[in-house]
Amino acid sequence: MNSSLQGTKMKKILPGLAAAVSAILLFPAAACGAPQVACDPDNGGLKLPAGFCALVAANDLGEARHAAAASNGDLYVALRNGGVAALHDANGDGRFEVVEHFGNGSVTGIANHNGYLWLAKVNSVERYKLTPGQLKPSGAPEVVVSGLAGGREHGDKDIVFDGNGSLYVNVGAPSNDCQVHDRTKQSPGQDPCPLLDEYGGIWKFSDRKLGQKQAEGVRYATGLRQVLAMAWHDGALYIVMNNRDQLDTLWPGKFTAQENATRPAEPMYRVAQGDNFGWPYCYYDYTEKKLLLNPEYGGDGTKVGRCSQYQLPITSFPAHWAPLDLMFYTGSQFPARYRNGAFIAFHGSWNREPLPQAPSNVTFQPFQAGQPSGNFMVFASGFAGKSPLVNPDDALARADGLAQAPDGSLYITDSQKGKVWRVLYRGK
Repeated sequence: MNSSLQGTKMKKILPGLAAAVSAILLFPAAACGAPQVACDPDNGGLKLPAGFCALVAANDLGEARHAAAASNGDLYVALRNGGVAALHDANGDGRFEVVEHFGNGSVTGIANHNGYLWLAKVNSVERYKLTPGQLKPSGAPEVVVSGLAGGREHGDKDIVFDGNGSLYVNVGAPSNDCQVHDRTKQSPGQDPCPLLDEYGGIWKFSDRKLGQKQAEGVRYATGLRQVLAMAWHDGALYIVMNNRDQLDTLWPGKFTAQENATRPAEPMYRVAQGDNFGWPYCYYDYTEKKLLLNPEYGGDGTKVGRCSQYQLPITSFPAHWAPLDLMFYTGSQFPARYRNGAFIAFHGSWNREPLPQAPSNVTFQPFQAGQPSGNFMVFASGFAGKSPLVNPDDALARADGLAQAPDGSLYITDSQKGKVWRVLYRGK
């Protein structure tokens, strides 16, 4: 054969061959003709919109928090009761038969970024080098940030990356509303609140430098009680905050149990550097749709006062739903209306008592041009397994983390027993 002709043919063949080899390496079971992933007949107990179905991909992992998917389909799940569970689907049936554990300590935030698996612990951010073809990291972790404030109430951390060399970490406030005596009836708020020096905000660090301390980071935003639901999307940081508790029991005569159960919204913000969102002085009211002065600082459920100076949310969700994770959908498996919209995992709070609790759910908020567009919808429910739910700890499951699989399906983690659901779209 003419050498130049042979070379031309090889140039045409090689790209396709390389793509085929890559597909086999990343999805070996699928390449060998494995059957289509089958959903559970009862969707693993979940209630989903028409056209969607679910299967339980893993179970009994422990107190599962956030999750991060790898490009080959492996899933890494942060565990509150210690380290990380690394999951692998060995036969392509959509379920994780291989489970390996590594690391220690309580982990919440987790991310796959720049060839490393990053973990957010109560007082540090660490990373493990990932080796292609190897599920469990073999080396010791590197400490990226240490000495983060936290350890009491609201000590858990989340992490996000902007893709331009920066890492963002929440530092929750160890307080309900910065009272002189925390969670004590009619105790006034400290003014100014000294906790805001080290807590109650988001700090920015380099993702290219080891051994950083909190004091070396930039306080990117402040006035935030506790934020575990964070995501970087379309060039901006988005968050959903856990708002205050106990309006009625701390301030009897000013607020009723019904008002406590319905008024302090879980606000969603688009965050820019230097933003102040007003905690502990203000709370966003779900019924009034405005920032109001907290009773610890002279509020009575109607006063605005100093709250007019603080950043407003871009949307909000009902009181005490307890947002724990936020994920923008960028896949193509789900219908087009879901693309670039936000999924939020709501854990459900204890703070509606003596009224029934709002059970855990996964909610979808449509977005358009970087802003919420239209009303939110409860996308996945049925976690509690009972109604009414008086104590959230009695629920069969509570949604905690979200992750998008390489094929565009959605993983949801559970913090009760450590269940992982995989949600797929099959069409109507």
